[in-house]
Amino acid sequence: MKIISVAAVTAGGKTTIVNELKKRLRNSQSLHFDNYTFEGEVDNFFQWVLDGANYHVWNLTPLEDDILKVKSAGICDYLILDYPFAYCHDTIKPYIDTAFFIDTPLDISLARRILRDMSDATADEIRRDLEMYLKYARIAFVQMQKDILPSSDYVIDGTLSVEEIVNAIAAQMDYRR
Repeated sequence: MKIISVAAVTAGGKTTIVNELKKRLRNSQSLHFDNYTFEGEVDNFFQWVLDGANYHVWNLTPLEDDILKVKSAGICDYLILDYPFAYCHDTIKPYIDTAFFIDTPLDISLARRILRDMSDATADEIRRDLEMYLKYARIAFVQMQKDILPSSDYVIDGTLSVEEIVNAIAAQMDYRR
């Protein structure tokens, strides 16, 4: 079984790409980081970056346990991780065969996040969210680009269409067989 990690900033396309890859890759399963609650989870990303951006504050044992369950069951050829850290967390790093980073420009991910998460928000709520993004959240997005992007095996242009991104990942996977 091959384990593939797909990383990107928030609203960078991870889940969409993982779900499309599952359709493309026969006999595959996925695990999604956002479906877990982790001990040590960060609430204040601004302070987390100022404190040194330690990815190991997250206790990823629940995700590791599920990876081991899927591996031991032997029921799939590919396990695709919708997972933001690539090789930057030592708990999950040894399981990953190939890490992809979708390099989505921050303006696109911000627009996607607002469209996805704030469809019913008022203009004032959106303005407050944008102020918070500029003052406190953007620093964490930039930190991911500094840490996760270079630690990935392949970087895919996040401005490409979903089909083009999936094709690019599939082409690299075919090459690595």
